[in-house]
This record gives sequence, structure tokens and C-alpha cells, in this order.
Amino acid sequence: MGSTPGAQAEAAGLSPECVSTIELVRDVLARVGDKWTVLVITNLADGPLRFTTLHGRIAGVSQRMLSQTLRLLTRDGLVLRTAYVEVPPRVEYELTPLGRSLSDAITHVVHWVQDHQAEIVRNRDVFDPGDSAAR
Repeated sequence: MGSTPGAQAEAAGLSPECVSTIELVRDVLARVGDKWTVLVITNLADGPLRFTTLHGRIAGVSQRMLSQTLRLLTRDGLVLRTAYVEVPPRVEYELTPLGRSLSDAITHVVHWVQDHQAEIVRNRDVFDPGDSAAR
């Protein structure tokens, strides 16, 4: 019962390569599904931004959370951090080609939501009939 999902998958007969892919997919989906990641990616889609500008464009994100999100996106190769040797120092963040491909995928999801928004709201109203006043 205390074994990891990866160990359980291997015990079920999946190859280590398949288990590794499943774990990476799970990790990437968790990152992409994070609201701050989506907002950072969509804000960087038009070009490089400095931290302060990016922070100002994303309502509700703390500096700490933005810094952590940018660090993880840089680690995954989705964002490039460029530090310029100037006085005062200047740092810009921009999407890498890999990050641009993710931005394209996010744009498709946003368009899908826009295209199906009314249907989704209707379905929610049917499913949660007493909650419509709360919206």
C-alpha cells in the first residue's frame, strides 16, 4: 500500500520506460494545469518581459509564487531567463521554442472553452441546480 505509483505500474507489468513516460506526463500536466503557469505562458506569448512587468500583469500572484513558477518553467526549458550586465541589472523572461509550442496548445484550449462556454455553463446549471444563484 505504501509503494509509489511507478512501482505499482512496474509490478503490473509496464516497462520502466513506459512508467517513466507516465510519470513525466503526470508531472507536466500538473505544471501546465497550474493557474500561474497558464498566466505566465499567455503573458509571455507576445514577447519578452521583465519580472516587474510580468508581476503587474498577473493579478493576485505573489512575487514569491511568480519567481517559483518562472524557475520551474525555466527548469523545464519553456522559459528563457536572460540577465543583462547593466546598472541597474536587468532580467527578461521569454518563451523558448518549446514554450511557444505549449503556448499554441494553451491557445487552442482557450478557444475550445470559448466555443463551448454556453454549453458548459448549461451543463453545470443542470448538474448543480441550487448553485446558480451563487454565480
